[in-house]
Amino acid sequence: MSQVHYELFVRRKVGAQWTLEIASENRAHALQVAEDVLEQGRAVAVRVSKETLDPSTGEYKSIAIFTKGMVDGGKPKKEVEERDPLCVQPADLYTAHARDRIGRLLEGWLNRHKATPFELLHRPDLVEQLEASGTDLQHALQKIAIPEAEARGQTVHEVIRHFQGLVERTVANLMKSFKKGDLPDLDKEGFAKAAERLVADPDRAFLLGAGVAASIAPAANWSEKIARLLDLADAAPTEPRARAAALGAIEQPLAEIIGSRAGMADLLDTKDDLGSTLAAMTRMTGGAAVEALIRIEASVRGCMPELSGTARRLSEWLAGDDFPSVRKAIAERVLTELNGVRRLKPSDAEAEIEFLRALAMSLTAAAGRILQAEDIQGAFTTRSKTLLNGDFIESLLGRDRSAHEEIKMLIRLAENVMGAVNKRNASRWLNANISAMRFEKELRQGPDSPVAKLSHLAVLQRSLTRSGLVREDYEPLCAKLGDIGALIEADSRLLTMLVRAPAPLPHRLTLLAKLAMGEAGPTGPVADRARVEALKLARDPGSREQLQDSPQTMDLIKTLVGQAA
Repeated sequence: MSQVHYELFVRRKVGAQWTLEIASENRAHALQVAEDVLEQGRAVAVRVSKETLDPSTGEYKSIAIFTKGMVDGGKPKKEVEERDPLCVQPADLYTAHARDRIGRLLEGWLNRHKATPFELLHRPDLVEQLEASGTDLQHALQKIAIPEAEARGQTVHEVIRHFQGLVERTVANLMKSFKKGDLPDLDKEGFAKAAERLVADPDRAFLLGAGVAASIAPAANWSEKIARLLDLADAAPTEPRARAAALGAIEQPLAEIIGSRAGMADLLDTKDDLGSTLAAMTRMTGGAAVEALIRIEASVRGCMPELSGTARRLSEWLAGDDFPSVRKAIAERVLTELNGVRRLKPSDAEAEIEFLRALAMSLTAAAGRILQAEDIQGAFTTRSKTLLNGDFIESLLGRDRSAHEEIKMLIRLAENVMGAVNKRNASRWLNANISAMRFEKELRQGPDSPVAKLSHLAVLQRSLTRSGLVREDYEPLCAKLGDIGALIEADSRLLTMLVRAPAPLPHRLTLLAKLAMGEAGPTGPVADRARVEALKLARDPGSREQLQDSPQTMDLIKTLVGQAA
C-alpha cells in the first residue's frame, strides 16, 4: 500500500520563494492550516500537495490539490543567483536555524522517540535508529530538497546528493567521537568536572552537548527530561567560563522541549486547556511582576494556576538572567497561540474572556521580559477578532439568559476586546441587542418595580461609558436605553406618583434628584422630566420650611439648579 502524506508550502510575501510550512498525514488538517495561514496574514499564497511514495523507486510523486492567494508570485521571477547551499559543513547542522528545520522535517519521528533535534545530533543510538527506520531520513531530505532546488535553480537530485553527503559526514564525526571514547559520561564524571575539563577544548559545545544528551536519554517523558536538565544546571560549575559553557549546553535542548506543544503540555499537565497553558507559561516566565499582580488582583489570581514540581524549579531559573533562549521560546509560543485561532476555553466562553483579560494584564505587567508592548497589543487585537464572530457570541450568550443579562455580558465583552475595529464591532452587537423588541418587551412587562427597572437601565448606561467604546458608539446606545426608560415611566406614571405621594417632601425630592442626575434611572427623557418636577417642588413657597432640616436634600437641589443653569 502506498504511503501518502500532505505538504503545505507557503509564500511569505510577494515574489518570495515557496517554503515548507508543515507535513501531515491528515488532509483536512493540512487544508485547515493553509486557510489559517492566509487568514492570519502570515503568507500571501499557500499550496497543499499530495505526496505518494512509489515503492518501486523510493521517490514521492507530488500532486497539488489546493492553491490559494498570489500563487503566481505577483511579479516575474528574478534570475537565479549562484549561491552556496544553506548548510555546507557538519557544524552548520548544529545551529539554531538548522535544528529548527530538522525538527520540522522529522517532527513525527522525533515525537515517536520522545527526542529533540539537539539529541538526534548528539546521540549515536538515535542516529542508528533513524538510519534503520527506512524512508524517514530519505523523505526528510526530499522535503527540504524541493524548495532548495527551486530557490537555487538546481535539480532536486543534485540538492539531495549534497545533503546526503552532509548527513553522512555529520554521522561519521559523531560515530568516530563515540568509538574513540571522546564523548563524556556526565553521570560518572560529574557535570562540573566535565565542563571544567572541556572549557578550553574547541569542540567543547559538541562534547558537552553529547554528554547532556546522553544524561537525559533515560527519561520516560518530556517533564522528566526537563527535570534532568535542571539537575545538571544545579550541578553546573561556578567558574564563569566553564559555567557559561555548561549552561549553554543545557539551554539548547531545554529551549527545544519548552518550545514544543507536547513538551510544554507534559510539563504543565494542562492537556488541551490552552487558556491554563498560556497562563502557566506567563507565570513561569513573568517573574516578580506577575507574582505581584497575582497578589493584588483577584481576577488574575483566579486564572493563574499554581506551579509545582519541575515547573516551579524552571520558573526559579527563568527569574534570573540564565536561559534567555528558553524565555524566547516561551514568548514565541505565547505570541503564536494568541495570534492563532484555537479557543482558550472551548467549553466556557465566559471563562475565556476572564483568562484573556488576566493574560493581557499579566503580559503587560511583565512587558519587556516576556514580550514587547507592541507585540502584546497586536496579539490581543488579533485575538479579539475571534471573540466577535457569531459562533463565539452564541456560545457566550447561550440560550437561557434574559435580554438584560445578554446585554450585560456583551458590555463585558466590549470592555475586554482591543483595537478600534473590534470595539466598533462590539458596539454593533450591543446595538442589535439593545434595539431588539425582546429587550424592550422584557423590561416593560417584567415583574420588577418601575424604580428597579430604571435603576437597571442606569447601571447599563454607566457600564457602557466605561467599556472603552468611543463616544460616537456608546452615546446612541445610552440614548436608546433612555428612550426605553421613558416608556417604562410612561407605563407606570412614576414621576406623577412621586410628586403626589404622601411621603415627606425631602424623600420625594431626593429620589427625583437622583433620577434627574442619572443615578436612580437612565439619562434622557426621564432624567429631564425628573429635573423639572424636582425644581418645581423645590420652588414651591411651602417647601422651604420643610427642607430646612434636610441639608443633604438642599445640596442635591443646588446641584440640579447648577446643571439647569
